[in-house]
Amino acid sequence: MLGRVANTIYWMNRYLERAENYARFMDVNYNLSLELSPDQEQQWQPLVVITGDWELYQSLNEDVEKNKVIYFLAFDIDNPNSIYNCILNARENARAIRTEITKEVWEQINALYYLVKDAAEKKNHTDANLRGFFKDIKTGCQLVYGMYDGTISRNEGWYFGQLGQLVERADKTSRVLDAKYHLLLDSSTLVGSSRDLIQWAALLKSVSAYDMYRKKYGKLTSSSIAEFLILDTEFPRSILACLIGAEQALATLTGSAVGFSNKAQKQLGALKSQLEYIDINDIIEIGMHEYLDEIQRKLNDISSAIYNSFFIVEADL
Repeated sequence: MLGRVANTIYWMNRYLERAENYARFMDVNYNLSLELSPDQEQQWQPLVVITGDWELYQSLNEDVEKNKVIYFLAFDIDNPNSIYNCILNARENARAIRTEITKEVWEQINALYYLVKDAAEKKNHTDANLRGFFKDIKTGCQLVYGMYDGTISRNEGWYFGQLGQLVERADKTSRVLDAKYHLLLDSSTLVGSSRDLIQWAALLKSVSAYDMYRKKYGKLTSSSIAEFLILDTEFPRSILACLIGAEQALATLTGSAVGFSNKAQKQLGALKSQLEYIDINDIIEIGMHEYLDEIQRKLNDISSAIYNSFFIVEADL
């Protein structure tokens, strides 16, 4: 497969996963805002920080307001990571590789584009309309995943798509967990309070982990939730589970299931092994924020290594 085609498939899936995660975060935050005091900055700033676009937001907005944050994350054309731009880029990537995907996948991505385009053109949004929009984005992305999984041959393109989706998902899970530890509580005296538990429940719901967590652990505790979202090998949105899946995709693409054949495989395997041989108490001792920040840095390095290993085109000498 040509490197540019593989790169397009990889990023099409990353953009879809990113858009779905943004919709998840904002939808759950609506529920959270109904149960807590109306402090807009405390409730909505973490969403921007999660995305890594806080500096860009500050350059475009003077203060933190609910409507401004929603517009920035959902519709702002000046934000390259807004839902609108993610779906637009996913559609353009899908168009470029139309022969590599099925009619069903293309039509669903196209439907997502018109959904977000129509919503972006509306001047006034009610809470009910926005909640409906976030739900439609989540459902629409899930439909793409299902169609992609059910209609695409397990060839190189499929594995590059898996790789993109799982790397993006691991990154977003680490960011939403990091935001809870660093931003959502303004005082250590609130740890273990009803407000703290409401926020932990909202965090689990933002990654669709609430039901599976309660089934495994029952009681909500910060250490158990962190363990579930970082180290669980069975929940598909945990960081470790994503890395296991991404490693399997890389092994198939390289034909090397033992050891490594390129820098991307080496770095991803090292990070996965690191998580496999650490427990939550070790992470807490290191510092949750410091550990998650390191994971995000390594995921960025892995993304760069994937590009250099598979997608870069070397000039003929």
